[in-house]
Amino acid sequence: MSTTDDKARRAEVAIGSLAIAGFQMPDGSYRLSQTQAAECVGLSERNAREFLQSKGIKALLGEDYTPAISDIEVEPDPGQTRGQTRIRGLGLEAVSAYWLWQAHRGNKAALALCMALMTETLERRFDAAFGVERSEGDRNALLTQRLQADLAVAVDALAEADLRTEREARLEQQLRDAGIEPWALPAEGEGEA
Repeated sequence: MSTTDDKARRAEVAIGSLAIAGFQMPDGSYRLSQTQAAECVGLSERNAREFLQSKGIKALLGEDYTPAISDIEVEPDPGQTRGQTRIRGLGLEAVSAYWLWQAHRGNKAALALCMALMTETLERRFDAAFGVERSEGDRNALLTQRLQADLAVAVDALAEADLRTEREARLEQQLRDAGIEPWALPAEGEGEA
């Protein structure tokens, strides 16, 4: 029989306009469910699971890194009357690596989220150095604004790369239509004067 002392505690965590369920382990460390880590950047839980088994996480956190993935029993919601609640929990380092990897791969929501969170982290340090105090409500309002602005910038930045790719594909097709294989090496004797 388990007690509430060996279950993770649940709390709502605000990330700008996102409200996610965060979990505090009995040892004081924090976890986010694998499902919510993926949903925050518009992807499925399967995508997060596959990332944790990929070379991507090793590239970001080191070859020896093994993510602490575990089924975690959490305190039931106040209205829950039956059954136990379990999540597939990821440490914050693994969640951060996942979001950064998704940003690197061109996920616009992940790029906006990473930019907004990095800016907030720096701002918190500057606020501490200069003695500026802000409420969490103010910080979340700023984060929400940044997420919206950063998403707009990400869409524009990634759209430019998409345009470049589309133009390259069109040029390759035009060359093929003219009887030229764009990536073939020239035959011997071709192009010699």
